[in-house]
Formats: sequence, structure tokens, C-alpha cells
Amino acid sequence: MTNFSKLPVDGFLGDVASEAPTPGGGTAAAVAGALGAALAEMVAALTLSKERFADAHAVMRSISGSAREARQKFLHLAQEDSEAYEAVVAARRLPKETDEQKAARQQAIEGANRHATEVPMRTARLAASLLATLPELVEKGNPNALSDAGSAAILLESAVEGALLNVGIILPGVADAAFVGQMQSETATLQENSQRLRSQIVAAVRKSF
Repeated sequence: MTNFSKLPVDGFLGDVASEAPTPGGGTAAAVAGALGAALAEMVAALTLSKERFADAHAVMRSISGSAREARQKFLHLAQEDSEAYEAVVAARRLPKETDEQKAARQQAIEGANRHATEVPMRTARLAASLLATLPELVEKGNPNALSDAGSAAILLESAVEGALLNVGIILPGVADAAFVGQMQSETATLQENSQRLRSQIVAAVRKSF
């Protein structure tokens, strides 16, 4: 499978736009998260480079480190998401002529579906975690870059929402009721928190204009 992180932007977008099932929404959500993380890094860098913001440097270094680590994780998740869905497609194509084949196919589909919900859930968790650091970035960061911090918040909240949509569409294919319930509960919590944070951050940025 193509390593999407090594493609030029237009090449990646062309792959997304094609009729191939991957890369799809889960990969796109992770890439949105990586963009949001990169913008958070930029705002931190523009604050760290100015001595007049020295009181905020310790906080900015922490946010910068978290964003840099998240950016790399998002790229891995983008790749992993496509691979996880390819495994779902492969499991559905397994033979089903005999009872043994049917049982093996069903077990493979169940396992692939479960993994295909776990990967985008990790994307959503990571995006929500980084999003939670952005109010402080807006409060203490370089005011000339606040619109970039707001854009980072929008991208990270989009990463949460997009990833969770991919969780939701695969989840009915998982038979484990306890697992499904836990994922649905976490989905609701992540959605609520990320929407609240995004609105709070964008409002704070707009207030500074």
C-alpha cells in the first residue's frame, strides 16, 4: 500500500478523490489532525521566538512538544486507517462455500471490523487531547498568530468528528455488545467536549479582532 505521508499534496488528494475505497474519511480525518497539530506548533514557535513572551515560553514548549508528537502519530494513524479498512474489504472477500469457510470468514470480518473502529477512535482521542491544550495557546500565544490557533482548533475538531463518523459506520458490524456500548459512550463524550472546546477557542480568537 502507498505510504500517504510520502506523497506530494496533489498526489494524496488525487488518491482520496479516486474511486478506490482507501484512502477515505478516516485517513482524511487523521491528516486534518496533522494539519491542526502543525498549526499549533507554528503558533508556539512564533511565541517562543519572541523574548517579550518569555513568561509563556515554558507553556509553549510543552504545547509544541505535544503537537509535534501528535503530528507524527496522526500520519501513522492515517496510514493505519487505510490498512484497517483494506483488511475489512479483504475479510468480506473470503470464500464462504462451506460451513468452515463461513465461520472463518465471519470471524475475520468481526476482527477486522473491530480494528477498523479502534483506529479512528485513536485518531479522535489524539485530536481531542491536543485540542484541549489550545485554550492556553490562544490565551498566552503570540497574538499575531491567533487566527492560526483558531484554524488549528477547527481542524482538530474536524478530525474528531470525521474519525468518529468512521467509528460509527463500522460499529454495527461488531457483535461484542460491551465493546459497542463503550465505543458509543466514548463517541458521545468526545463529540461533546470537542465541539465545546472548538466553539470556546474560535470565540476567543474572534474576540481578539
